[in-house]
Amino acid sequence: MPELTFQVDNAEPIRHAATPQLALKLRIDNADPAEPIHNVLLQCQVRIEAPRRRYSDQDKARLVDLFGEPRRWGQTLRSMLWSHTSVIVQPFTGSTAADLPLPCTFDFNVAATKYLDALEDAEIPLALLFTGTVFYEGDAGVLQVARISWDKEADYRLPVRVWKEMMNHYYPNTAWLNLRKDVFDRLQQHKSRCALPTWEQALDSLLDAAEERLHDE
Repeated sequence: MPELTFQVDNAEPIRHAATPQLALKLRIDNADPAEPIHNVLLQCQVRIEAPRRRYSDQDKARLVDLFGEPRRWGQTLRSMLWSHTSVIVQPFTGSTAADLPLPCTFDFNVAATKYLDALEDAEIPLALLFTGTVFYEGDAGVLQVARISWDKEADYRLPVRVWKEMMNHYYPNTAWLNLRKDVFDRLQQHKSRCALPTWEQALDSLLDAAEERLHDE
């Protein structure tokens, strides 16, 4: 039965996908280099191992919404799910390479997006957990099937700049907010009442007014 191991060598943005995606450059090795693998239906859970990196003061200030005050991070800083993804690995013998697509969202209601956007530089520690099905050639050339157990893992440190470059490619100088309909209706009424031509100006006017009230207090 195949004994597969996995390693991520690199990552790069997929430039022309319908939605933002990264390609994780995956290397797959079989313990038996002569055993023919017909294909692999590979599934992967990608987790962000937030406790495995250092944070600047600016990072900490921007992550309060997720983890609370930094003095409590010993209890609150935790790993989080980023995504589930899958790929069909083509036939190989010994070892092969495959691009594992990693879908990304710019929805700031998603914890992983808040975390990734808050970081300025350095790397994002990832843990990849694999499972799936392997179709391989057994004795006498008979096709056999085996499951990949969840204990197959790989670690990778994704450069923050790669994620930011990808998001800037798909959404240059833009961020997305998902609002409740009643909140959007109130914002739209404010925009119309003040004759403001853009949503940015509507939000700016509200933020300016809030800052003035804080300053007066």
